[in-house]
Amino acid sequence: MKEITARDAKNRFGYLLDAVQSAPVRVTKKGRAVGVMMSVQHYERLRDAAWEGLTMTMDALGEAASANGLTEARLKALLADES
Repeated sequence: MKEITARDAKNRFGYLLDAVQSAPVRVTKKGRAVGVMMSVQHYERLRDAAWEGLTMTMDALGEAASANGLTEARLKALLADES
């Protein structure tokens, strides 16, 4: 991953915008990573992949709960139980 200092990112912002079109760029300050800048397209791909993963996980959990006898009524009862 390309890397740029915060100072260079500020002073060469146009260059940074061009660079992130091909790959994310790590921004450092005083030698430590403080952020990553990426293109909108890359961000949207990551967001969509994360959303798809979450949806698949939720579906799998729902199927497992159903297979183990958890119904909507049982879930409401469990959530209402204050003991």
